[in-house]
Amino acid sequence: MSEAIEILKSCEAFLEGHFLLSSGRHSSAYCQMAFLQQYPDRCAEVMAPVAAKVKELGADVIVGPAMGGIVYAYELARQTGLRAIFTERVDNVMTLKRFAIHPGEKCIIAEDVVTTGISSLETKRAIEEAGGICLGITCVVDRTKPEAPSPIPILASALKLDLPNYAPEECPLCKEGKLPLVHLGSRKMNQQAKQTL
Repeated sequence: MSEAIEILKSCEAFLEGHFLLSSGRHSSAYCQMAFLQQYPDRCAEVMAPVAAKVKELGADVIVGPAMGGIVYAYELARQTGLRAIFTERVDNVMTLKRFAIHPGEKCIIAEDVVTTGISSLETKRAIEEAGGICLGITCVVDRTKPEAPSPIPILASALKLDLPNYAPEECPLCKEGKLPLVHLGSRKMNQQAKQTL
């Protein structure tokens, strides 16, 4: 685990400041996982323990939600020999636009970072609507908290980080007013989250 955080820091994938997460919550730290993807050898190294766990789970398909999960789904599939596909947004709804899941196929969602697990529910819905079975989530960074666990089981992660995150109205960084709120993710924010910007 400590080796994984050192690799993230070496890629500048671990940032500190004032960030708006895709869940709408605020945080003083952000994992910009696209920066890790610049270095395939380091990405493979970070994902190796996750792939080892995936091999034990009897999955058929790795599903990566666009954008953040695509490369990690591919890397897990490369290391395990499984099929990799991705979901993507159409009119802001996560769908299986390009790929098919066959009824009964066991699927694992591959995420970059999981904070609340809410985003993964959209991919789980797409999997189940196609007749697949969602076994759970793998991720590079697990930011969930015991008091707010993911609604979908996290089967494996490369790194577990206990980083503070706040509801917008409780954010101490907003109250200090020293650091601007930055949104680095690709997901369109819902109306409530937009109001915090």
